[in-house]
Amino acid sequence: MVKAIRVYELGGPEVLKWEDVEIGDPKEGEIRVKNKAIGVNFIDIYFRTGVYNVPHIPYIPGMEAVGVVTAIGSGVCDLKIGDVVYHSGSAMGTYSEEQIVLADKAMVLPNIDPLVVASAMAKGLTARFLVGTWFKVEQGHKVLVHAAAGGVGSLLCQWANMLGAIVIGTVSTKEKALQAKEDGCHHVILYKEEDFVTRVSEITSGEGVDVVFDSVGKDTFQGSLACLKRRGYMVSYGQSSGTPEPVPLSALATKSLFLTRPSMRTSGFPKDEMREAMKEVLDNVASGALRVRVNHTYPLSQAAQAHADMAGRKTSGSIVLIPDAVEQ
Repeated sequence: MVKAIRVYELGGPEVLKWEDVEIGDPKEGEIRVKNKAIGVNFIDIYFRTGVYNVPHIPYIPGMEAVGVVTAIGSGVCDLKIGDVVYHSGSAMGTYSEEQIVLADKAMVLPNIDPLVVASAMAKGLTARFLVGTWFKVEQGHKVLVHAAAGGVGSLLCQWANMLGAIVIGTVSTKEKALQAKEDGCHHVILYKEEDFVTRVSEITSGEGVDVVFDSVGKDTFQGSLACLKRRGYMVSYGQSSGTPEPVPLSALATKSLFLTRPSMRTSGFPKDEMREAMKEVLDNVASGALRVRVNHTYPLSQAAQAHADMAGRKTSGSIVLIPDAVEQ
């Protein structure tokens, strides 16, 4: 038996239960992994609250982790016991001290801090696809990033800056504004003190931005559309404040706008493309091109508190859960 977080009903952080679970031995094509660092992402909240459908209840949350291979099933040739691996995929289950993982969802890591990888991989991949695939950011583009001090926002601002964009970020506090500046924002808007639509218009001399990367959703959606220049792109990749109201196509026609709601889960990237993107993220982290902010760690048993703090916008940068038995 190992300890894990299990969910028996949808709801608030209180539905995250800490209990014993049986995980068994790996079957053909599987490995058993002892997790060392578990990434926390807003998608975990979306599943817990029912924004996204979970495949079954009860379930163990979590989409990514770093751990050590402790057992190998038949047919697994490219991994060995003792390997440190990053693992992710469509199946949940990482909020657990140990778990069974499909071998083809695991990637052997170079010598890099597990906390950093668990903080950076899913968020870094999201940032990479946002600026390189779902909208191609180029030199001179004006970019608006909401939640610029968040886990994805921090990396997204840095990556857009690396590509030569003029980056405008919105944040809630002066402390987060300082972080956003360090992460490559040329202009930072404190949205609780000033109207971000008005400030964007002032910053861009009334022209608007080429693209808005919006993970906030309901509270910012209409304002984000108003910030766009003609033929601008609205990239909605999250809804931390709630799902936006439906948008009539006529609202986009006023400035010939483009609207997309991408997701790594549904984009169908081939395995080779995903592995190349993962390598790009790790290379940028290793070289220092991307600063990874592991700002918050919680014991795995306190996952409910981590969720509450993230949903309450009390955190910045990344959140990582550490299995209680792991030495910190």
